[in-house]
Formats: sequence, structure tokens, C-alpha cells
Amino acid sequence: MGFDIRSFECEGAERLIEVKTTGFGRQTPFFVSRNELRVSQAQDAAYHLCRVFAYRADPRLFVLDGALDRVCALSPTQYLARIG
Repeated sequence: MGFDIRSFECEGAERLIEVKTTGFGRQTPFFVSRNELRVSQAQDAAYHLCRVFAYRADPRLFVLDGALDRVCALSPTQYLARIG
């Protein structure tokens, strides 16, 4: 799907929510899938990343709105290799 929760604004606009959680600090890197990136780009106005951090000791949350490649610095970490 590319997101975890489909919700709606009060006026009816769709809200797509992706949640990423860590027990560590706010700046802890996290992984996003190719599909999450594609959906965030295609649904820029509706896409919201909710970042939950320090959830074990003192849970906190912040939200980044829009395409993931616009609101985060992305680094490729994995490649699919085929022979032939």
C-alpha cells in the first residue's frame, strides 16, 4: 500500500499516514520502501510521516508532510541484482 493508515481530514480530504518508530532518539535513521517513496511522491498533499521516537522511556512524535524525498535526505542502501 505504501502507508499504514488511511484517514480523512474533517472536510473529507484523504490523509495517508506512514508510521516509523524507534526506541532511540529523534535523529535515528530509518528505512523506507520503494513503494512508500512512490506513494509519497504521487500523493504528496495527502502523505504524512509520523515519526515516533524514544518510545521506551519518553515517547515523542513529530510529523513530516509530503513526499519523502522532499522532507528527508534519502540514501540508497540496497540493490536488486539479477544474473543474465
